[in-house]
Amino acid sequence: MNFVQDTVSTAVDTLTQSYGDRWDGAGAEESSAFIQFMSSNDLIYVVLGVSLIIWFVLIFVMIRVDRKVSGLEEKLEAANRSDESTTTVSD
Repeated sequence: MNFVQDTVSTAVDTLTQSYGDRWDGAGAEESSAFIQFMSSNDLIYVVLGVSLIIWFVLIFVMIRVDRKVSGLEEKLEAANRSDESTTTVSD
């Protein structure tokens, strides 16, 4: 049991040593405008905004595809009706 705890703490220490300097990041004055915007606002609102944009785009695409499929179904039904009336008249 003690061996498992040592292994876990060793893995965490290894990650901290490997990526510690990368997690520190650059100063606010050296970062891009996007990173400054993200850090100046609460990140939850940024995540919420991106999530809402994705959902609205998906809903828009689904509605658009549904309308196109409905139009194709109507054309197919009209073509089938005209074929049926043509064959009925010629018989």
